[in-house]
Amino acid sequence: MKTPVKRHRGPAPRPANDNSNLRDRLQAAKLGWRDVVLGSIGWGAAMAISAQAWLWLSVAALTSHYWSLTALAFGGAALAWPPSLAAFRFIAFRRGREAAFATAFLCLTVFTIGVTSVIFAIIYRNFYAQWHGDPLTKLWLVQLVFTTASALYQFAVQGLRLYLPLGVMFLFGASWLLASGHSHAKPRKTGTRADHL
Repeated sequence: MKTPVKRHRGPAPRPANDNSNLRDRLQAAKLGWRDVVLGSIGWGAAMAISAQAWLWLSVAALTSHYWSLTALAFGGAALAWPPSLAAFRFIAFRRGREAAFATAFLCLTVFTIGVTSVIFAIIYRNFYAQWHGDPLTKLWLVQLVFTTASALYQFAVQGLRLYLPLGVMFLFGASWLLASGHSHAKPRKTGTRADHL
């Protein structure tokens, strides 16, 4: 007696070279100019307010670098917004709200700190460039590497304090807003019996 072959009831398997999920993710990661401009201004202003609050709480704003640190926080966050938003939309594509919140939190944190520290390293290196050797020599390359490394270390030790305590609250708020506005539509089912009839 022959046993009947069971038919697969789920979606039809996709071929190995099907990149539709990647195309969909890249399409979802596209940014509109309003998202970029308004988001950059808003996120930059939030981080600038955070830097000013820390300067007021720690040294009563008695520093000659008050406005330059505020501009650094604003510029770093404003430049970090577009790549962090694109990465958030790419990674959180078709994910639930909790995963979208975690993704937004991670992307905003990594890109904001990364971009701001790179800007700080460029400014730091330009200040010390007057004492560096001739450009594109071995000595100059060693000086460039070590000056940049020390700038990144100095930002990690002293610059991250600019984001406390308000920056963390703004980060939670922005992550919650991005996650609540995130649509996690399920993929369209393919390969159903109706498709084969």
